[in-house]
Amino acid sequence: MIQVHTYPDLIEGRLVSRYKRFFADIKLDNGEVITAHCANTGPMTGVCQIGSPVLVSYHPSPKRKLAYSWEAIYIDEQWVGVNTSLPNRVIGHMLDRHLLPELEPYHTVKGEITYGKEKSRIDFLLTNGEDHPQSPNPHKTYVEVKNSTWCIGSLSLFPDTVTTRGQKHLRELMAIITENTAAVLIFFINRGDCDRFAAGAQADPEYARLLQEAIAKGVKVLPCRFAIEPTKITYLGLASLEV
Repeated sequence: MIQVHTYPDLIEGRLVSRYKRFFADIKLDNGEVITAHCANTGPMTGVCQIGSPVLVSYHPSPKRKLAYSWEAIYIDEQWVGVNTSLPNRVIGHMLDRHLLPELEPYHTVKGEITYGKEKSRIDFLLTNGEDHPQSPNPHKTYVEVKNSTWCIGSLSLFPDTVTTRGQKHLRELMAIITENTAAVLIFFINRGDCDRFAAGAQADPEYARLLQEAIAKGVKVLPCRFAIEPTKITYLGLASLEV
C-alpha cells in the first residue's frame, strides 16, 4: 500500500440534499448549513444517500463561486471519494513518481493532449524515447482515467449511466493503437471495499460491448484500487478484471 494523496484539513458534516448536479447542501457538525460544489455530475448511484456523513474541503477565494468542495461520503462503513477532479491529479502524481509499473518504461508525462479522429483529449501521454534519441524503441502510451464509485458487493462498476463521451473515448483508444503506440484505460476505484471490476452493462450496454472490443484489440485496462480516509488516499493495487 502506498500513500498517494494527502487531504487538506477536511470538515465533517451530513448530506442534506444534492441538486442541479453541481450543488450539495451540507449541515456541518457545528450546525451551519453550507452549499458545496459537487464535481461529480453523474447520478452517483449508491453513493448519494441523504443524511450520510460527508467531508468537505474549504477554499476561500474570490475566484470561486463556492468556497466548499464535497470530497467524500461515508457509505457501507467506509469513505468513498466523490470529487471527480481528484483522480486525474492523483494518477498524475503517481505517474511522476513511477508508481504504476504496468506502464513502464516511459521518460516523460504530458497531460490533456488532443488526439484521434473525434478530437478527444487524452488525460496523459507517456513517451519513451521521444526525448531520448539513444532509445532503440521510441514509444507512446495514451492513458485515459475514469472514476468509479458504483459497486455491487465487492464488484466495482463503470459507468453508472449512459456515457456517450466514454463510448467515444473507447473508440479513440482502439483507433490509436499501432506498433509503437499503446492505449491504457485506468479505472480509479474510489473506495477501498472493491477487489473486482466490471463494465456497468446494466447502465450502459454499449459501453460494456465497446470495452470488450477494446480489450480484444489491445487496450490495456488497469482497475486501480484506492482506500479513502479523512486524511489521505492510499493505493491498494489492481482489482481483478471481470469483463
